[in-house]
Amino acid sequence: MSEHAIWLAFGLTMITGLSTGIGGFIALVANRANTKFLCASLGFSAGVMIYLSFMEIIPEAKEGLIHIFGNKTGTLILILSFFGGIGLIALIDLLIPENNPHEVHSIEDMEKPVKQPLHRIGLFVEKIR
Repeated sequence: MSEHAIWLAFGLTMITGLSTGIGGFIALVANRANTKFLCASLGFSAGVMIYLSFMEIIPEAKEGLIHIFGNKTGTLILILSFFGGIGLIALIDLLIPENNPHEVHSIEDMEKPVKQPLHRIGLFVEKIR
């Protein structure tokens, strides 16, 4: 491995660590939470994590399906399963009512006193992590 590659890896790791610290500092300094920015940031990071997970899983799944069903049928099953999963999640999202009691709409909702014991336990466990 070349010295340039080692310094590049070190620099990228350092930038990643500093980004975490800078984000934490901004969260400490901010007076009020910008819920739109928070939602967009969480959505973006969730999308990146899902993308990375799929990029790890899909080639292995394709290889296994092709081994069992052949090239054309295995690829077709992979594509149909992927988009079928997206459709299933969209259907579930349509069936769940908008006023879901487990959904938090703003940061201020989290600070309200909780009357349901299981919800209170869930918040307690979340704070411990």
